[in-house]
Amino acid sequence: MLRVSSSPRSFSKSPANPQRPILNAFKQLTPHENIYTLPNILTFSRLIAAPVIGYLVLHDHHAWAVGLFAYAGITDLVDGWIARRWNLQTVVGTVIDPMADKTLMTILTVCLAVKGTLPVWLAGIILGRDVGLAISAIYYRYISLPPPKTFARYWDFSLPSAEVHPTTISKYNTALQLALIGATTAMPLVTVDVSSAMTAMQYLVATTTVWSGASYVYSKDAVKILNQDEIKKRKGSHNQKN
Repeated sequence: MLRVSSSPRSFSKSPANPQRPILNAFKQLTPHENIYTLPNILTFSRLIAAPVIGYLVLHDHHAWAVGLFAYAGITDLVDGWIARRWNLQTVVGTVIDPMADKTLMTILTVCLAVKGTLPVWLAGIILGRDVGLAISAIYYRYISLPPPKTFARYWDFSLPSAEVHPTTISKYNTALQLALIGATTAMPLVTVDVSSAMTAMQYLVATTTVWSGASYVYSKDAVKILNQDEIKKRKGSHNQKN
């Protein structure tokens, strides 16, 4: 008698590889970059120092506040020089460096306004601009993050997605703001009358703050969204030089 095989293999093709979707997902993952560099560590130390300086200002420990503020200013200069000198630039560094500056500025602006040594109207201008830039940063990070757009990946800054390039007026404004905040912090230690100079500087900072905020809106080069080819190219270039 003729027998017909009942094995499924004789009637259907072999099933597709079930691991293929997983392999494709791994291929699409965004490459990570090394964020544990000396410049980034110095920048993170400024982030930690910011609330400490604010605490010292509120409790009238002016000498300690000025000393720690000087440390923040020195590391702000040194970390960029080290990154350029030894090719340790990272995309996350372009984000957390201005973030550290703004965290320090925000905390000290609030603390000095509470103490009455910085005009409330000027504090409102400085903080209003920073809030607007923070909202913009959140938006650009979200739209530039490659899928899947999960909460964990959003806060994983080793996944580069966008670069922030400060405008020229923004750089001057940051320097002027830091100079004003530093001088205001040190005012209780100064014995001469410099109120007129401080008033003039306050109006100058107010002008540059508004100007720099507008420059991010009208400048086309302030924010650059990175595509996958650019990220891989930069990572390959960094690995070759190291």
